[in-house]
Amino acid sequence: MNSLDPQLRDFILFCVERRGADWPALYDEMAMVAGQRLFNGLGRAELKQLGLSLALDSVDRTLELVKQAIAQGQQA
Repeated sequence: MNSLDPQLRDFILFCVERRGADWPALYDEMAMVAGQRLFNGLGRAELKQLGLSLALDSVDRTLELVKQAIAQGQQA
């Protein structure tokens, strides 16, 4: 498993803490947090640079990143 960028991992875990890991509630939370830049000022553009797209055509990839982040968070 590839290691996620720590900022990206922490963004996802922040959203999981706020809303839980159930989909699509987590997706909605990530979109809202990014839209309001509630986590370290990261918005959609910055998240995309880190490898996370919140576009609907990228949902499969987003789910994989969520799984990786949760797994890494459990190892910490």
